[in-house]
Order: sequence, then C-alpha cells, then structure tokens
Amino acid sequence: MKDEKDNSRRDFIGQGLLTVLALSACGEKPNPFQPGDDVKPSGEKVKLLSVTGEIIEVDKAYLKPVPDLPQLSNEEERVGIPGKKFAMVIDLSRCKNLKKCQEACNHMHHVHPGQSWIKVYSMQDAEHTAPYWQPTTCMHCDEPPCVKVCPVDATFKRQDGIVLIDSDRCVGCRFCMAACPYSTRVFNWEEPKMPLEIAQQPYHCETSVPQKKGTVGKCDFCPDMVRKGELPHCVSSCPNGVFFFGDINEDSVTNGAETFKFSELIKDKAGYRLMEDLGTKPSVYYLPPVNRNFPYEVGLENEPTGEKEMTKH
Repeated sequence: MKDEKDNSRRDFIGQGLLTVLALSACGEKPNPFQPGDDVKPSGEKVKLLSVTGEIIEVDKAYLKPVPDLPQLSNEEERVGIPGKKFAMVIDLSRCKNLKKCQEACNHMHHVHPGQSWIKVYSMQDAEHTAPYWQPTTCMHCDEPPCVKVCPVDATFKRQDGIVLIDSDRCVGCRFCMAACPYSTRVFNWEEPKMPLEIAQQPYHCETSVPQKKGTVGKCDFCPDMVRKGELPHCVSSCPNGVFFFGDINEDSVTNGAETFKFSELIKDKAGYRLMEDLGTKPSVYYLPPVNRNFPYEVGLENEPTGEKEMTKH
C-alpha cells in the first residue's frame, strides 16, 4: 500500500500539476485544478493523490504533461537556470517528524543506508520552552564557504543560487565538510547501493546520481525536477506541507497545495535563517514553531531508540 501511495504521489507531481495558487494568508485554499477560461473540460476524470494525501478527481484537460528535456552538458548543468533564484521555506509548526522528506530524498538519490541528506532534529530553544522538530537541508548559501575551500572546483554555486557537487571532480578531501557550519554534507565511505543500470550511468550534477565511494554528497534542491517545473522530492513527499519551494525573483513559493508570496510569508510569519551572523546568506528560511499543528510527542514514535534527546541552541 505504501509503495502504491508513493508511486501515486510521484505520478501526481510527474504530470506537472504544480498550478500556481493565489492564496491569502487567512483565506480558504482554492481548488488548484479550477478550470481556466481557456481550458475546456474533457469530461474524462483522472484520480490523483494530492500533496495532503487525499484522493482527488481532476479533469484530464487540466493536466500539463512534463516535457522531455534534452540531455544537458556538464557546463550547462553548472550554469543553472537563467533568471531564477531558488529558495526554500520550512514551516516548523507543521512538522511532526514523519521523515517522509528524508525517505523520498534518500530513495531518489540512492543515498547509502545509514546516511541522509535531510536530517530532522529535535530542538529546544531554552530550558522552559517547548521542543519542536526541525528538518535541515543544505542551505544553498549565497556566500557558500564550501565553494571557497574546494581545491578542485567540485563544489560550485550556480547562477540560480543552487549549490551542487560535481562528483567527477571531487577528490574526497572533505574540506567542504569542514567549512560548512550547518553540517549538512555526508561522505561516501562505501559504494552506495543502487541498481546496476543506474550505477553504470555517467554522473550528472543535476541528479547527483550515481554517487561514488570516496566523494561527498548533500541535498541538491533536485534541480532536475525544478528544470521540468516540478517540486523537489522533499516538498512533494511531505503530507503536512512543511516545505515550500519557489523563485525569489517571482516572489512565490509553494508546497504543491498552497502558494504564497515569498516576501509576505517571511514578513508575516517572522521567517528567519540559521546562523545569519556568519554572513553565509542561506537560501533556506524557517517559520517559527508557533500554533503548531501537532504536539511534539507525536514525532517521538519515529525516533530510533536512544536518539530521543533534544538539541538546545
């Protein structure tokens, strides 16, 4: 049942159903598949799984097929998508430590078992404050210290703000891991487990696949998905809408079911970035864990035994 649900969710996103929703902060969610003036219903209904985990019926006329994109060169992958500046917003009030984001990321990037590019930490700001769950990805900094210390230009920042790793250039020195103040990178001590046909493919920076022993891996914002107009896997897999992703230049972020103006969301919800005093200028923003949707204790059931201690900061 779980596999069917995961596949359905990927099909849902795969058909390009990331219709922009104009929402107000306090209004009701509109139907993301509301007929447009220029689209005539076909009468043929398709069942899909929404980001909230609900089975919905959508007229086939409103589906937008994902185009088959030409194979990009390494140089094109390193340049990025012109005119874009991508950012992520993580709403801590919605997280219940389901780890669906982590599972989807690990699966799609064939991350070695025991490692994760997305980590969910148990946090507590002070002794008498309530604990909460904090997903942590690569911050895709505008001033990335990892890029500055890489001696072989394996770690690089694109013009769209995404920071990637070229595994073909990586020599495993781990200078980038030492320079990253967020500890979001992992080292491949062993060969990642993946199907042979994937392992034999040439490495692509936009998919971060196939990972190789002796190199560094990390969250990549799924630029191969973004280039097709789709959402990163962590965003589309989260049933609670914790992750929002979008383009700052367009002042818009979405979790697939809700869309907000980025500037208004950060202002109205008191958004912040981690360790801003370091001057790294992260592209990942957090909304504080106020008016939470779930009690903290609900997420403890997903924590391994012996790993239920809180991190204070």
